[in-house]
Amino acid sequence: MASSFAAAFGLKDEGLLQTKGYIAGRWRDALDGATISVSNPATGEEIGTVPEMGVKETQEAITAAQDSFKAWKRTTAKVNRRVSLSFERVLTAPNLSIQMISQKFWEAPSANSVPKTHELNLIQTLENGKTLNDAKAEITYSSSFIEWFAEEAVRTYGETIPAPVPGIRNVTVMQPVGVCAILTPWNFPSAMITRKLGPALAAGCTVVVKPPPETPFSALALVELARRAGFPDGVINVVTTMKNVGEVGKELCENTIVRKVTFTGSTAVAKLLYSMSASTMKKISFEAGGNSPFIVFDDADIDAAVEGAALCKYRASGQTCVCANRIYVHSSVYAEFASRLAAKVATFKVGSGLDKETTHGPLIHDRAIKKVEEHVADAVGKGAQVLIGGSRLEGPGSFFAPTILSDVPPNVRLSNEETFGPVAALIKFETEEEVLKLANDTQYGLAGYFYSRDIGRVWRVAEALEVGMVGANTGMISSAVIPFGGVKESGLGREGAHGIQEYMQTKLIAFGGV
Repeated sequence: MASSFAAAFGLKDEGLLQTKGYIAGRWRDALDGATISVSNPATGEEIGTVPEMGVKETQEAITAAQDSFKAWKRTTAKVNRRVSLSFERVLTAPNLSIQMISQKFWEAPSANSVPKTHELNLIQTLENGKTLNDAKAEITYSSSFIEWFAEEAVRTYGETIPAPVPGIRNVTVMQPVGVCAILTPWNFPSAMITRKLGPALAAGCTVVVKPPPETPFSALALVELARRAGFPDGVINVVTTMKNVGEVGKELCENTIVRKVTFTGSTAVAKLLYSMSASTMKKISFEAGGNSPFIVFDDADIDAAVEGAALCKYRASGQTCVCANRIYVHSSVYAEFASRLAAKVATFKVGSGLDKETTHGPLIHDRAIKKVEEHVADAVGKGAQVLIGGSRLEGPGSFFAPTILSDVPPNVRLSNEETFGPVAALIKFETEEEVLKLANDTQYGLAGYFYSRDIGRVWRVAEALEVGMVGANTGMISSAVIPFGGVKESGLGREGAHGIQEYMQTKLIAFGGV
């Protein structure tokens, strides 16, 4: 199956297309032979299958991770760093062998060593629908986490704490928390894994990954590259599931061997996993739902605000947790901003991500289309106007036209729910106090954005927004070097910078008689 798929779509490295789960260094089918069908959202056609695994396979993966943890936790930080950098190297140049990497570790690959169509980009576009350019950007983003945390591996410092009495020396050391369960979403099928996998491995943990059933091939390709980079068997394990996701998730959260659960996804699922993890007092880090406000003040650079909104709102066709969900525009610049944004959106070309002219791909599936349709219908029914788009595109695939709604009233569903689609909702406001109240009137608190050239306002609004991350005069905030995470019901913990601490525990050693 993998070979025919690879050949049909021109993969140069057929080994990157894996169609089985991965446990204890072996590619595995489900014990009962059941499979999950994976479709291309741009066509609706099946592109392959992966195993429908259950509790027994999950338990095997957890045991494998526990067995490998005994040795992996003792690996020196220097060796850990080198293996992780080898992983980053094969991730950015996946057709290079590990032997070539070892021989030319610090040299850039030659021009003819990297395929014209990057295999990982192609796999991601086929299963997720995003454009090849977006997929390429994500692979770069993915590799940045592996590189960042490879360097963090050698900086997991402890400290010496002065004792209040003579003869005592207090020393702390950092130790890996243990076996980690990693549960990830489909919207960034590579980056959401490496953002968690990078720090877990660098900390000395071993992992069981449960990728989303919509986009499992990107996860399996990452595991294949990690295998080539030299990670020992059992350090990384992957369990694929869809129908059995409830019982698999329960096992990952309640199994006493697993000491850490990390998840990116909806707030509803995060709460469920949180409650199950409490039974064994696991360490957790959750990046949950968002409903990001985007504010354009009267003194904003409108050109910059339009570019920022277009990037922030429509990236990945609006299927990001930090994209703008509510766009508040001061009444004095409302008409100008709406007109310019509509002109910008009119230039978008929606279609297959394989088409080099495409700027925006499909939504992940028809369920996503239905939710966007419901949000648009609800807003229009309450008085909003459709400036552009507003409906599903005819033909195969899950395509929805990039949409702008104007004169959106405050009592609409999208003000309280995450749309996760290409709908920009424009809402007028008059004062700074008013818009801050509206922006913070949500249970979510992941990201917020605003545009203003008043330095006093910049500081006031940045501090007043009840979110974990603020973009002031920028619509792009994500990178490996920043602490990524939210407040309120948008999650717990931070990923990216400082994220390695989420996978470690501090141990005190008090020395007496000195």
